[in-house]
Amino acid sequence: MKQGNDEAFKGSIPEFYDRYLTPLIFESYAHDLAERVVSLDSSGDSSGGPQDVLELACGTGVVTRALAPRLTRNASYTVSYLSQGMLDHAASRQPEDDRISWRQADALALPFPDDSFDIVVCQFSVMFFPDKIAGYSEAARVLKPGGRFNFNVWDDIKSNEFADVVTDAASAVYPDDPPLFLARTPHGYHDPEVIQDELRSSGFTEIRIDQVEKVSSAPSARGVALAYCHGTPLRNEIKAHDAGLLDRITDKATDMLEKRFGRGPISGKISGLVVTASA
Repeated sequence: MKQGNDEAFKGSIPEFYDRYLTPLIFESYAHDLAERVVSLDSSGDSSGGPQDVLELACGTGVVTRALAPRLTRNASYTVSYLSQGMLDHAASRQPEDDRISWRQADALALPFPDDSFDIVVCQFSVMFFPDKIAGYSEAARVLKPGGRFNFNVWDDIKSNEFADVVTDAASAVYPDDPPLFLARTPHGYHDPEVIQDELRSSGFTEIRIDQVEKVSSAPSARGVALAYCHGTPLRNEIKAHDAGLLDRITDKATDMLEKRFGRGPISGKISGLVVTASA
């Protein structure tokens, strides 16, 4: 099956993403990342927390909702996304806050001056950058001297049980040319050595990568199947080949998840890599 547009979070995907996928796997990592953003800087001086913060590729705004309450009253928080539609969706979910500026922006060509921000933060999005070194270089460029880039990526798909089962279900329904979006893109960029090398090539010097494991829970296997099959670009990949496959793969994923984790509420292991880099 052709790769299609792995960056396309459009149509009904944002609604399924927010309803099912955000509480399933994103909220806990958003709070983890937000805590790292407001932690002491490398010199050990908190100075009241970061004052100028840029968020890249905000998605539906889960990090924005976690981070904004943790920032000081006089902070300036610029939240960006490539798609104006997704940016508007994120803004609609956020309480009124005069510290936040919503900006349509390409992470690979940021419309901000050099040395503008104390922190650049990005949750589970660098995997989608078509040129990661260009994206990292832009983050380094807009950071003030000593500033930090905090971001996370998913670990190998075998370390993320729900995503792995859904991928197996898609392969079982369509074995000749399976839709492998989850393994290819969200879970396809997890080698710490590669990440460090690309960050160093982009101007970052001090780099720390932490593996963070969590437990993901859902009210039902059906909700997990809907989250991944309808709330990610896996939906686009399936429908590009045959729209009728979407329901079949969702049903198969539900069945396989129930067989592995049981009926009713289910829980599975998830794992991500959290990166802190200083320019």
